[in-house]
Amino acid sequence: MTSEDRLRQQLEFVIEIDRLKQVTRRVFLTDGSRRENDAEHSWHLAVMAVLLQEHVSDEDEEGDAPLDLTRTLHMLLIHDLVEIDAGDTFAFDEAAQVGKAQRENKAADRIFAMLPGDQAGEWRGVWDEFEERRTKEARYAVALDRLLPIVQNYCSRGKAWREHGVTADQVLARLPSLIAVSGPLGRLAERLVREAVDRGDLSPARCE
Repeated sequence: MTSEDRLRQQLEFVIEIDRLKQVTRRVFLTDGSRRENDAEHSWHLAVMAVLLQEHVSDEDEEGDAPLDLTRTLHMLLIHDLVEIDAGDTFAFDEAAQVGKAQRENKAADRIFAMLPGDQAGEWRGVWDEFEERRTKEARYAVALDRLLPIVQNYCSRGKAWREHGVTADQVLARLPSLIAVSGPLGRLAERLVREAVDRGDLSPARCE
């Protein structure tokens, strides 16, 4: 492959991922004015990863290498590219969760294959790493992906939560992966959920 062919493939990928800006999520902006799109979500998470790294232990219990922030950023910037094909799946929509992994893996096969061979393998591997949460970088990325919607819902007075009948029990059930990565961030999320319940923006539990 010539350098011109390689650059052409990379440009085609750049053009393709512009479609991520058209994928609308269920979560609203903090001011509640509109729903965010996937590209905005990915950018916001990347900023958080840089800003909040100090609240994550630099080394794990085995004394492995420090967190590779660049790898975490790579994950966060590409983790939702599959939604160009698969669409956004709301975390609390049990019916939509059925077949989600298959839809997203099929999308990953197509989208990352657009890249030159070496990058296609590398980027697909980074996406798989995020999905499997097998590294500290992936677990940090997933933790932030759990925290941001809580912050947005808290600021928008639970707009998406109320719209979809989400309860505090459901939100809290998604926090263990956040708490395991960072006690301070986990406690912050729990406090925001409690305050949202106290304000009447989030129901404490589903009525049977």
